[in-house]
Amino acid sequence: MMPTSSQVSKGDQLPELSISVTRGDLVRYAGASGDFNPIHYSGAFAQEVGLPDVIAHGMLTMALATRLVTDWLGDPGRIIEHGVRFTRPVVVPDDEHGARVDLSGKVASVDEEEGTAKLNLTAKCAGQGVLGGAYALVHLS
Repeated sequence: MMPTSSQVSKGDQLPELSISVTRGDLVRYAGASGDFNPIHYSGAFAQEVGLPDVIAHGMLTMALATRLVTDWLGDPGRIIEHGVRFTRPVVVPDDEHGARVDLSGKVASVDEEEGTAKLNLTAKCAGQGVLGGAYALVHLS
C-alpha cells in the first residue's frame, strides 16, 4: 500500500534494504549506461589511478538509494527530486559475494498541504557511508 500524507510522520523509518553488488552487476550496468571506464572492471587500472580495487559506478550506487525509495512508495513516478553527494567509493571484490550496500531512510519532514515528504537516505558499505546528503522529495498519495 502506498503511503499517504496522513499515514507518514516526521521520524518514520523506511524499511531497510541490503543489496549485494557484484562485478557481474558492474558489467551489466556498464552496458546499460555506456560507462566503460576501466575503474569499474580492471583492478590493475583502478589501483594504478590510486583506488583500492574496482569500484561500483557512482550512479549505480545512487540508483540503489532510489530503489529504497521506490520500494517504499510503490511508484517511481512519485519522486519529485533526488540528490546525493558521492563521498566514498563502493569497492567491489572479485568474488561471488561482491560488496553489500546497506540502505536506510527516514522521513525528515511532511508537508500535508502539498502532499509531499522529504526523506533523508543513508547508504553504507563495509560500515562506512558512501553517499552524503542523500535525500528524496516525494509525492505521497
